[in-house]
Amino acid sequence: MAGHSKWANIQHRKGRQDAIRSKLFSKLAKEITVAAKMGDPDPEKNPRLRLAVKEAKSNSVPKDVIDRAIKKSQGGDAENYDEIRYEGYGPNGVAIIVEAMTDNRNRTASNVRSTFSKNGGDLGQSGSVSFMFDRVGEIKYSAEAGDADTVMMAAIEAGADDVESDEEGHWIYCADTDLNDVSTALEAALGESETAKLIWKPQAPTEVTDMETAQKLMKLIETLEDDDDVQNVTGNFDLSDEIAAQL
Repeated sequence: MAGHSKWANIQHRKGRQDAIRSKLFSKLAKEITVAAKMGDPDPEKNPRLRLAVKEAKSNSVPKDVIDRAIKKSQGGDAENYDEIRYEGYGPNGVAIIVEAMTDNRNRTASNVRSTFSKNGGDLGQSGSVSFMFDRVGEIKYSAEAGDADTVMMAAIEAGADDVESDEEGHWIYCADTDLNDVSTALEAALGESETAKLIWKPQAPTEVTDMETAQKLMKLIETLEDDDDVQNVTGNFDLSDEIAAQL
């Protein structure tokens, strides 16, 4: 069920958390700068910025880095970033959405297209796979936040649409436009969440049971994530327990 936690665990086992930490800090700081530049530099008055700061803190980004990113948005030399979504297929027809933030569209498009083609994938047109996903808000709490029933009741009262719970934690889903309100309401009931962000949630994940396909898929996703212009990569796949254990 929780393909998201399997993928996180695989990254952790492979040591990718440390390997991509500085790159992750840079991507989170970029989102903060863009959010602050588009709206108010005060997180309390800017929902997108509030969520960006929350996500940065949950990933242990130092306060001075967050403050610097906000200040950068107010300077005249702040870069102008375009937000672009790429859609395509990976090995075995797995649908993949790539969200990028770039100051050079041609560079990013070329890099993403090349990464897909070199790793058994195929970059498609806009809208070619996004219909297989729902754009929703995702709020994550650790297992210690409460049992499944407690979290479910809090989520319903906060206006959420769905909850998935397992031994790894609780994932609460809501309409994309309600993320800030639901997140705030949940904080009053369950305390600070681990993360609260907009995601592309697969409607019907493809089960990957073949090791060769899984390895090719992981290579494609990791290479995309390593690109400085890429903010998020989402695929509509789930790994069998056997495959996840071997990766």
